[in-house]
Amino acid sequence: MLDSKIETLLSVVDTLNFTETARQLNMTQPAVSHHIKLLEDELGIRIFNRTEKRLILTDEGKIAVRYARRIKNLYGTLRQALEDEKRRIRRLTIGVTPTAENNIVSQVLAIYGAEHPDIHITVISDTIKNIYDKLRTYEISIAIIEGALVHPEAYNSILLDTDYLVLAVSNDNPLSSRSVVTLEELKQEKMILRLPDSGTRNLFENSLIGKNQSISAFNVILEVDNNDAIKELVRANFGVSVISKSSCVDEVRKNKFRILPIENLSMVREIQIVYTKDFAHTEILDEIARIYHRKMQR
Repeated sequence: MLDSKIETLLSVVDTLNFTETARQLNMTQPAVSHHIKLLEDELGIRIFNRTEKRLILTDEGKIAVRYARRIKNLYGTLRQALEDEKRRIRRLTIGVTPTAENNIVSQVLAIYGAEHPDIHITVISDTIKNIYDKLRTYEISIAIIEGALVHPEAYNSILLDTDYLVLAVSNDNPLSSRSVVTLEELKQEKMILRLPDSGTRNLFENSLIGKNQSISAFNVILEVDNNDAIKELVRANFGVSVISKSSCVDEVRKNKFRILPIENLSMVREIQIVYTKDFAHTEILDEIARIYHRKMQR
């Protein structure tokens, strides 16, 4: 059973008010205070600094809360796993970065789900930072991300593909007849890019820095946090964009727009499955990888 002190702590963190926590948990306020005091004594730290107006987490308290969330998530996963075992169902919560989601990954997971009806799949799309946070706290089972593995001492990975960024241009854009575009030519174009905290944007900007260039020298007219919207805007010739090649395979095949390389700009990255070292069902990951490679070969 999950320690009730952990539930109390997390509720206080959410409300920053002992009285409100007591109301939500149907406890008395002295009982809430007692739970926090017991945790502080047990851990040998002060979790909150108390002022007249509010509660403030200490640095040690922030660490305690981070692990308390992990414990709660693990307990919830345990309960769900036991219930699923009774019903012979397995659940898989997969965190996917937005660009990977717009890759063929969604189709691959749909194929896997259709071939394995005993496995219930939930897909969560988020930024790469949040995906790693959710993986660390066991909110998700595995992650499918772009880029190099972060904290290899904590996670394992399976390489799905090596992808690279390209310039997407409308069929009506004069550049569509070219085989390559230079950076100086690109500076004359209206650009539609992903948000600055996205993996695609970071890779593009870091590649520019490697060539002693800055994003400020380019005419970025719009930033969009949706790859499908960007592709549609490019197709309609509102501007050009730097996107991953794998995310626009269907559009290029259907001649919706053109893609071409940017001269002297190498923007290669990996797409991989990342999972914690205690993940017990690696056969699922192997099967997902096989489906991915089969799909890419078509």
